[in-house]
Amino acid sequence: MKVTFYKYHGTGNDFVLIDDRKNEFPADNAELIGKLCERRFGIGADGLMLLRNHPTLDFEMIYFNSDGRYSSMCGNGGRCIVAFAKFLGIIENQTTFMAVDGEHKAQFSGNWVELQMNAKSAVEERDGDYVLNTGSPHFIHFQNAEISNADLNKYVEEIRFGAEFKEEGININLVQPVGEVLNMRTYERGVEDETFSCGTGVTAVAISNAFRKKQDGKIDQPIKARGGDLSVSFEKNGNEISNIWLKGPAEQVFKGEVEI
Repeated sequence: MKVTFYKYHGTGNDFVLIDDRKNEFPADNAELIGKLCERRFGIGADGLMLLRNHPTLDFEMIYFNSDGRYSSMCGNGGRCIVAFAKFLGIIENQTTFMAVDGEHKAQFSGNWVELQMNAKSAVEERDGDYVLNTGSPHFIHFQNAEISNADLNKYVEEIRFGAEFKEEGININLVQPVGEVLNMRTYERGVEDETFSCGTGVTAVAISNAFRKKQDGKIDQPIKARGGDLSVSFEKNGNEISNIWLKGPAEQVFKGEVEI
């Protein structure tokens, strides 16, 4: 069977997208999905998404990590599938769709896609580090030193594969504040490698920074991931976070066909 696919990326976080409104793609075939995402012998991507019909919303997002397993929420993936839905003519400039962590609203602002995010847990501080769930679980470490050559694997070994998080996994984020901007690097579970960007990670980093700096009110935080610039806006009142929006570009790279 030949399948038409599209390749998208959001600041270097790249995905294979498939219009599966006829429910024909074998979503239970983890080996196949892993092969399609493999960078040397497949299409190559951090994850694969199916766009499916939903009974009451504009569409449903079904997301798989590059290991082929059904995954938790992907923020950049969410922005890319919104751009894909517009390309397919399903939506215009606003949408409400279903993802694994519930409903999401999204809208277009120029060439940026703005996605409303869900914070799934309280922010937990651990001796200056932070743990929280923004659709996927994240560990955040802030440092003033340059992070471009920092040893990310140190935290992967100690935290990602440590006793507490070994089973379910957790994403690791290193953050360096530079003026008003937060530079960051992310190691993603499921991909089991560093990615150029991570939407739920960008969101978690922005929220953690507001707790670190004891900010309140309406916050608009610029972020620089390895693959480009994003921003996160939200409102903070004490420990309460609301109205979270992840903002950034989402671009179609190419279209192709693959035999499965």
